[in-house]
Amino acid sequence: MFGYRVPAPDEAMLISGGRRGLGGAPFRVVTGHGKFVLPIFRKTRFLTLSMCEAEVTETCVTKQGIALHVRAVIAFKVGNDTESIINAGQRFLSDQDQMSVLTGRIFAGHLRAIIGSMTVEEIVTERQKLAAEVLDTSKTEMAKIGLIVDSLQIQSIDDGDVGYIDAMSAPHKAAIQRQAQIAQAQATQASVEAEQVAARNQAEYARQTAVVKAEYSAQVDRAQAEAAQAGPLAQAHAQQEVLLAQTELAQRAAQLRQQQLVAEIVKPAEAEAQRIKVLAIAEAERMKIQAEAAASYDRVALDRMLIDQLPQIVKEAAGGLAGANVNVLNGADGLGEIAAGLVAQGLTILDSVRQNLNGQNSDGRSEKASGPLELPGFLRTPERDTDEDEPKDGRSSAN
Repeated sequence: MFGYRVPAPDEAMLISGGRRGLGGAPFRVVTGHGKFVLPIFRKTRFLTLSMCEAEVTETCVTKQGIALHVRAVIAFKVGNDTESIINAGQRFLSDQDQMSVLTGRIFAGHLRAIIGSMTVEEIVTERQKLAAEVLDTSKTEMAKIGLIVDSLQIQSIDDGDVGYIDAMSAPHKAAIQRQAQIAQAQATQASVEAEQVAARNQAEYARQTAVVKAEYSAQVDRAQAEAAQAGPLAQAHAQQEVLLAQTELAQRAAQLRQQQLVAEIVKPAEAEAQRIKVLAIAEAERMKIQAEAAASYDRVALDRMLIDQLPQIVKEAAGGLAGANVNVLNGADGLGEIAAGLVAQGLTILDSVRQNLNGQNSDGRSEKASGPLELPGFLRTPERDTDEDEPKDGRSSAN
């Protein structure tokens, strides 16, 4: 639109003519928006608000009297507030390039003053402190001309041919070189060790590879040998199984034959031996019974014979009394007593004979007569014929 002006985002529009600006300034300041300006009656100019740069190269003398060549770079701009724009506009609007020149000169003076109060060691080691002090001392002067400093960087510090800085850095350089040599030696040692480890690993890998190849070859050879021996081994196993079967069959046949022999010979022999034993026991028992019966029969026959001979005994006793001079005082009763005494005497003799025949051995067992029975002389009877010896009941007499 005709007469409507708009400043750029990094510019300030200064309108002169008409009313005065803030604080009696000869112009009004417009930023960030447009303004209608009457042509011919009003005049507009633009002041840059963008970042500007100033370079300072200055030879400064330190507190120790050593000359240092210092190079610094200053980044600055016009302040955004209206007062700063007015101050900068009144000074630099017609020649805005003078802002960099003036700023460089201002900072060069403050740089010389600050370096003159510091030693070389402080300047070299504390550059940030140097920059901060320069900014602090120049801040008031820069504000008066409407400028603000964003940063100050010390680019380089050089003492020329003096060699002070080099001498100051020599111990550090030596230490650094020593550390570099140590690091290089360590790196070389590490490299050698790495090479040795790599060589050992390679040798170990080669050894393992050879071992694996050997094992594989051995497995192949063993498999081939087993394959070659499979037929004979199978035949040998088959023959071994046949032999085992034959051995088992022979053992079973031997067991069967043994059982047959036991059934055919041993069992009958045992049965025959048992039968003979039983018969022998029975025979012994029979003979014992017969012996006991014979002994009992001899005692019975003896008793009978004694009884049969008792009258003869009494008779013989009476015969002995025939020639004796016996006085009988009581008549018939006296004769009876004599006869009774004779009978009693005969019975006593009979008991004595029995006791002799039935006498005991030293061990308490009864003895059995081994020969013919011997009687006292007065009990013996005349020998009779064989026919007379036979008992009337038809039984044979005991021997």
